[in-house]
Amino acid sequence: MARKNLFEVSEPTGEQTPPDAARTALVRPLMGLDRPLKPGRPVGAISQSLENINSRAQRAEEIERKLSEGQAVVELEPSLIDQSIVVDRLGVSDERRAALVDQIREHGQQVPILVRPHPENDARYQVAYGHRRLAAVSQLGRMVRAVVRDLTDEQLVVSQGQENNSRSDLSYVERCYFAAKLEAKGFSRDIIMASLGVDKAALSRMIALVARLPAEIIEAIGTAESVGRQKWAELADLLEEKGKRAKALKAIQDPEFAARTSDERFQAIHDLVKTAAKKPERTVWTAANGSRLVNISDSETKMTFAFDKRIEPEFASFVRERLQTLYDEFRQKITD
Repeated sequence: MARKNLFEVSEPTGEQTPPDAARTALVRPLMGLDRPLKPGRPVGAISQSLENINSRAQRAEEIERKLSEGQAVVELEPSLIDQSIVVDRLGVSDERRAALVDQIREHGQQVPILVRPHPENDARYQVAYGHRRLAAVSQLGRMVRAVVRDLTDEQLVVSQGQENNSRSDLSYVERCYFAAKLEAKGFSRDIIMASLGVDKAALSRMIALVARLPAEIIEAIGTAESVGRQKWAELADLLEEKGKRAKALKAIQDPEFAARTSDERFQAIHDLVKTAAKKPERTVWTAANGSRLVNISDSETKMTFAFDKRIEPEFASFVRERLQTLYDEFRQKITD
């Protein structure tokens, strides 16, 4: 159902009009008033029909008024509805998605979604909240029950956030990520606080946390429903080290990583970067004459040589002067 069909009204004028014009004037799709008068009816029957239509038209006007105020529920084609300005979810598990589809299949859609007329396309809508219900109803091939309300961008995101807050429906990291994306879109902190129902200090912590975490890692981990602020902050601390961040970014590319649950993905990354670095292996190079000339430290990322200048003061300089020759011999060897 295109949006223009919900609001277009052609009022009867009371003047005599040709039959074709009368049919056009008496169409009111919202109330199903699209049946033209049958030709050949007596004038009295036409007058009575016009009275009935006027009565029904008044009822249609009341419904349209409620609809414009967001008080009436209508059915819309899901394909006509676009997502919100900012998506607030980091994914939904297959189990929860399937459960919602089964629930709606068995009991119908009990709670309508909230949409607004799309600000850039008169024939479409934009959802404020109810993304999962919209997806479930669309999967079932049904019309979606919705409240249509004129909303500014600010009103839309406040409605979106408050509905999620009332249902305790977003995980901690989803709320943080939603807040950060709203700020990136240019919304004021006051609007974001109203949307999430948090104070200024809490909002600052939430946005600061997201700024410390690579977006790729947040999105790869997902909702992590059982993980709260403290664990996420700990992970952010661990990822400050570039080497650990690189390991985490590599780990999320593994196909087996995506096969885990969101909580398991968080724990896997946390365990990976929390593991203490392997202690370097320390050995001593001893010359044929028994002199312990070089202490060698070998770790995952580097090997260091410490020359004991007390035994052979000039040996370290001798080796340093020949580093280019040694490197050339090495390159020659690996290319042969």
